[in-house]
Parts: sequence; C-alpha cells; structure tokens
Amino acid sequence: MTGVARIEQFKLPDLGEGLTEGEILKWLVAVGDTVTLNQPIVEVETAKAAVEIPAKWAGKVTQIFHEEGTTVEVGAPIIAIDTQPDAGDVPDTSTPSAAALAAVEVAPAEGAVEPGLIGGPAPGGRTAVLVGYGPRTAAAKRRPRKGVPEPAAASAAPVEAPARVEPPARVEPPVPAPVEAEPVDNGRLGGGVLAKPPVRKLAKDLGVDLGTLTGSGPQGSITRDDVQAAASGTGPAPAAATAPTFGADREQRIPIKGVRKLMAENMVASAFTAPHVTMFLQVDVTRTVRAVDRLRGMRDWRDVRVSPLLIVAKAILTAIPRYPMVNSTWSGDGGEIVVKEYVNLGIAAATERGLIVPNIKDAGRLPLRELADAMNALVDTARSGRTAPADMSGGTFTITNVGVFGVDTGTPILPPGEAAILAFGAIRETPWVHKGKIKVRHVTTLGLSFDHRIIDGELGSRFLRDVAAFLADPEAALLSWG
Repeated sequence: MTGVARIEQFKLPDLGEGLTEGEILKWLVAVGDTVTLNQPIVEVETAKAAVEIPAKWAGKVTQIFHEEGTTVEVGAPIIAIDTQPDAGDVPDTSTPSAAALAAVEVAPAEGAVEPGLIGGPAPGGRTAVLVGYGPRTAAAKRRPRKGVPEPAAASAAPVEAPARVEPPARVEPPVPAPVEAEPVDNGRLGGGVLAKPPVRKLAKDLGVDLGTLTGSGPQGSITRDDVQAAASGTGPAPAAATAPTFGADREQRIPIKGVRKLMAENMVASAFTAPHVTMFLQVDVTRTVRAVDRLRGMRDWRDVRVSPLLIVAKAILTAIPRYPMVNSTWSGDGGEIVVKEYVNLGIAAATERGLIVPNIKDAGRLPLRELADAMNALVDTARSGRTAPADMSGGTFTITNVGVFGVDTGTPILPPGEAAILAFGAIRETPWVHKGKIKVRHVTTLGLSFDHRIIDGELGSRFLRDVAAFLADPEAALLSWG
C-alpha cells in the first residue's frame, strides 16, 4: 500500500522450554533508530538465561512499550516498528485513531515468511525467534553510548540524485566499549583483566582463569604471584560481587526472579523428590596433573585451555558405559527407569544471575580435543550470560567443580531428572604414602551424590572407584578400559 506507514507491534516471543515471561534487561535500540532484519534489539532474561532477541522486521522504531527492568509476559507487545518509514508520518501506536487503524496493513501470514528467518517456521513447527535460528543479514547495531556520537549509517539501497547533500556514510567499526587509559603493556588485550603478556602465558600454562582473580599489582593488575597462588590453591578469593546497598532499616531485599528463581525451584524439587546419598573418596591425581602438563606442551594443544577438569570429564565419560544406570532418569509417571545411551554432560557454572548447568550434547562421542573445545566454549558462554535455553535442558550427568573456589569437596544436589552428580574438589600438595614411602603428591577429594532409588551403595561405590582409578593413572585406564 503505497504512501501508507505500516506499524508492526513486536510481541515478546515464546522463548521455549515452557517459559511464560521475561525481564527486559537492556534495550539495544531507541525510539527513532533504524533497524534491520534479524538485528538484535533487546536483551531479555528468562528463567533459563539472558538472550538477545532480533528484529522481526526492518524499519524505524516508533515506540518502546516497556522500560528496562520490567517483567513482561510472553505475547505482550514490547516495541513498535514502522516498516515503511519513508511512507509518511508515523501514527501514535498507543492510542491510534480509527483512520490510522484503517491505514495499518496486516502483517504477512506465517507461511509468507521465509523458513529459517526470524518469525518464520523453524524445523519441528516452532517459530524461529532466537539469534542463530536463521541467517544473519546484517551486523548488530547497538544503541550509542552516552557522550559518543553515532556514526552515520549507510543506506540499504542506492539513492538517485538526493535533494540535499548528505554527509558521507561511515562504516561502523566493531569497537567495544571506549578504552580507558591503560598501561603501555596493553595488558587487557585478549581479555577484560589487566595482566602483562608473560603473566597471561603463565596463567594459560597453569590452567588459571584470569577473570576469577583479584590483582595485587599496580592499578589492580594481576601478577605472576597472583597466578601461582591461584594455581596452588592458596590465592585470594575471586573478585567479590558488588557490595550490597542497605536501606534505612539496614536490610536489603533482592527480588527472586529469573535464573535464581528457577534454580531455587529446581533444587527444592530435587532435594525433596530424590533420596540423596553422597560418598567421598580421596585420590592421588599426580599423574592427571602430569597428563595435563603433557597436553599443554603438545603442538596441537598450545592454543587450548586445558585443566584437570578435562581429565575428570573424560574419566566420567569412560566410566559411564561400564555402569549405565548412573546415566538414567527415574520416571515416576511411567513407572520405569529410563537409561540413556548418550551422555549430555553438564558443567555447573556460577554466574552473576545464579547457578546454571549447561551441558555438552552427546559428549561421550567426542574425542578429547573436541571435548576440551566444547567445555571451553560452554564455560565462556555461561560466564557471558549468553547460554541458550536449549543448552541447559536434557542433561544426564553433571560435574560441579568446587575446587576452583579452594573447596575440598561438597554434597551436591542432583539437577532434576539426573541420577548422579560429581563434585570435584581442589587439588592440593599433600603428604601421601606412595610406593611405601611418604611423598608430596597432588591429592583431591571427589564427592558423588546419587539418587538412591536408582543407584544403590554398591553401584555408586564401584562407579566412584573407577573414576578415581582413571584419575590416578589416566594413560593406563585408557589402555586397559579400551
């Protein structure tokens, strides 16, 4: 309809996994901005994770219905987009007149949208709403930061003989936040922490995540001593969260919502549904530590972050086929135990929004190098708050690495639907009887919690014993277990 502006109200889409609402965390566009198809426009936190939602149409933003921090139900309008901004004046979408309503065109039918694009049908009959479902047609454009002028955008189509001369278009460079004054060593290159290149290399060699450390050097930079202390388990606690703000009554009230709310509900349901049993075992992991050092020295592994957690994951994936019941689910409704041949290995991750447990699909089929890459990608995504809801469902066995916090072990609660979870404690240099003599060895403590409806004491003990045997001598276990 030529000459008539068309206003489309974009509703909060169904983000899957039975979620019914989401909180507006951050708007990536403002009223008056021009958006392109599939451009991220808003960041929403659900009970699963924070996700960026892309634009369903290209056009100009005419109205934003909800401010940041507002919880919105699925299906409620969140933004209005004029898909024909050059067609005329934009009507007020909050209280449209009858004439304006008559001039608004109807959105295309579901089948009229190309499959795979945002708003179009996706495999399985679902509607593609998340970043990554369909091809990306343009680079993401975020709202300009305060005090930073927005570069001119290049036109999407050629324009013939404009009536007035426009300033030349500039290509928006993919620049992150404005850089503050930094030391000459460029210590922040490759990460958000301040550390010199030799310190970064040392951290990589020792498997220490610089993002978890509080620097003791100039301007808060991380030093070699900080890294070595963290590697030995004697370092300071990771960077603390923002100090709480108390009111006049000297109390602080934190809303229970999003990821934290779902975590609480799941933990309560699991704790009072599955009868938990936890057993512990100390193990000499000196050879595991040596195996990690050997991997780091190999040419094909020099650019890969490797830690003992990788060997723990391999030990579990190797032991599960020997004890399939460990990788199962209690189905009370069906009156049966469902044993899984595949292993979706979950790694518990503590994030600013709460505990999440993303998992690596079919991890048992991955070679060691691919398993390492998958674990690194999983952790990086979780820490950035970008874990997709699908990556947090369907887990069959979980590892919680409490050792990174300097804790020896714990009694973890099962994720709902899983039969077992392993707590991996800190590795410490400990006096240990080795070959009849007391020597200093690398020792850790494993804690295995399991559903006693499925796993009895004997099965749990045998599984934990085999995992420990693998860690005590990984090379011999791989050779003998096949």
